[in-house]
Amino acid sequence: MRVLDVRRLGVACAAVAVTAGLVVAGCGKQVPGTATTDAAEVATYRTEAAASSSAAAASRAAAAQAKAISDNCTQFPTTTGAGVTAYNEFVTAHDSNAPDYADKREAAAGTLDNAATKVETGVVAAAGALPADLAEKFTAYVVAARELSAETRKMTYSSQVGRLNEASRKINTARTDVHEACRNR
Repeated sequence: MRVLDVRRLGVACAAVAVTAGLVVAGCGKQVPGTATTDAAEVATYRTEAAASSSAAAASRAAAAQAKAISDNCTQFPTTTGAGVTAYNEFVTAHDSNAPDYADKREAAAGTLDNAATKVETGVVAAAGALPADLAEKFTAYVVAARELSAETRKMTYSSQVGRLNEASRKINTARTDVHEACRNR
C-alpha cells in the first residue's frame, strides 16, 4: 500500500487555491460609468403603477358599495315591517276604543323608533359606501318613522287624527321609495 505524500497533496491544494483566486479576481473587474435610469421606462412604470392602484381602489369601493346596498336593502323590509304591524295594531285599537289602546300606542311608537334606529345605524355603518340617493331615501324613512312615532305618542281617544294620518302618509311614501330604490339596484 502506498503512503499518501503530504507534500504533494499540499502543493496540489495550493495550486488549486491560487488558480481559483485568480479566476475570481479576474471576474471582479469594476465597470466604469454612472448608473442611470431610462426616463421612458420610469414614466411607463409610474403610469402602470398608478393605474393598478386606481383600479384596486375602484374595485374596493365597488365591493364596499355592493355590500352596503345589500346589507341595508336586505334588512329594511323586516325591520320596517315590524313597525307597520305594530302601527296597524295601534290603529285598530284606536278605532275600536280597545282597552289595550295605550299599550298598543306605546308598542307602535317604540317599534317605529326601533326601526328608525336600526335603519339609521345601517346607513351610518355603511360609512359613505351607500350611493347618496339611496342614503337619502333611508334617511327620509328614518325622519318619517320618528315623526310618526311622535304623533302616535300624542294620540288619545279624542285626538284629531289629521297629523297622525299625514305622518302615516309620509312614512308610507318613504318606505315605498326605499323599496323601489333597492329593487332597482
